[in-house]
Amino acid sequence: MNTVLVGFGFMGMTHTLNILKNPRIHLKAIVDKVPENIFTKLTEQSGNFATGNVDAKDLSGVNIYSDFAECLKVEKPDACVIAVHTALHYEMAEMALQSGANVFLEKPFCIDAGEGERLINLARSKNKVLMVGHVVRFMPAYETLKKWIDSGEYGRLEFLALSRFSGVPIWGQWKERQKEFGSSGGALFDLVIHDIDFAQWVCGVPDQIEARCLPGKLSTHDYVSALWKYNDSDVVVKIDGGNTFHASYPFHAGFSARFENASVFFSSQDPHNIQVVTDTETMLFSGGDANDGFSNELYYFAECVLQGVHPVKCSPESALDSVRICHRHTL
Repeated sequence: MNTVLVGFGFMGMTHTLNILKNPRIHLKAIVDKVPENIFTKLTEQSGNFATGNVDAKDLSGVNIYSDFAECLKVEKPDACVIAVHTALHYEMAEMALQSGANVFLEKPFCIDAGEGERLINLARSKNKVLMVGHVVRFMPAYETLKKWIDSGEYGRLEFLALSRFSGVPIWGQWKERQKEFGSSGGALFDLVIHDIDFAQWVCGVPDQIEARCLPGKLSTHDYVSALWKYNDSDVVVKIDGGNTFHASYPFHAGFSARFENASVFFSSQDPHNIQVVTDTETMLFSGGDANDGFSNELYYFAECVLQGVHPVKCSPESALDSVRICHRHTL
C-alpha cells in the first residue's frame, strides 16, 4: 500500500516509525512545509510518549515534498497518513480523498463537526476508507478494560474515571501556536479527547454532562473536569485532564473502574500493570506497551484499506461523536 505521510512533527515522526515497521505499508513520500528540516527533526525527541527514533537511512528512498497537491499528482498514493495542525485537518483530508486516496487522519477529526460530516460523505462517495487516529482504542491496557466491560468479567460497570495531564506543550510548533489562541482546540480537543473518545466508545454517548473548563496557554478549555450520566443506566463517568501545568510537569494518564465485584486501576506511572482489587485480594494483569497502540492503529487501517472494509473499531462516525461531545463540555 503506497502511502504518503503529511506533516513531520512529533506525531508525523511517530507514524513514520510505525509505517516503516509495517510490511503492508510502503512509505513513498513525506510532505512537510519546511522539508529541509525533516532530517534535523530526526534527532529531536519530544511529546508525551517516547516512541523511538527514525533512522535517516530508512528515509533514503522516500521522496520529500513541500507541496501536498504536487505530491498527490506525482505519487498517486493509495493512502495518506495526515498529522498536521488541527486547523488544517479538513483541507488536507479533503484533498487526499478527492485525489482518490484512503485517509488516516490524526485526532481530533475536525473542530467543526460540519467539516467532519462533509469528509464522511466524501469518503463514502469515493468508496474510500476514512479513519481517525484515536490511538487509546488500540492501547493494550484500555483494550483489556473494554473487554472486561463488554464481557461482564467482574460484573456490571458502576463507575469509570479517566484522567490525563501534561505540562503545557512547548515542543515543536506548540510554543508558536500559543499566538494562535484556540486554533488547536486546546487541551479539550487535543488531549482530553482521548478519554472522552474512549468513554463514549465503551459507555456510549452520555445523556447529561456536568462540566467545568478553565483557560490555559492554548485555549479557554485547557483544563476539563466533567461527570457523565445516562438515562438508561446507573453508570457514572468522570473525565479529568488538561495541560495547564508548567512545561516540565510529567505526563500521566490512567483509569479507575468500579465493577460490581472488583475495582480496576491503571496508571502510566506503572505502565505494564493493571491492578484488579476485590475485598480479599489484589491481582496484577499485563498492561502491555502503550506505544503498541500507534502500530496497532496503522495496522488496522492498512487491513481495512486492503480488504476494502469500513473501520468499525474506529469509525469516522464515532470520531465525530467524540468531537460533538467535546463541544458539549464548553456549554
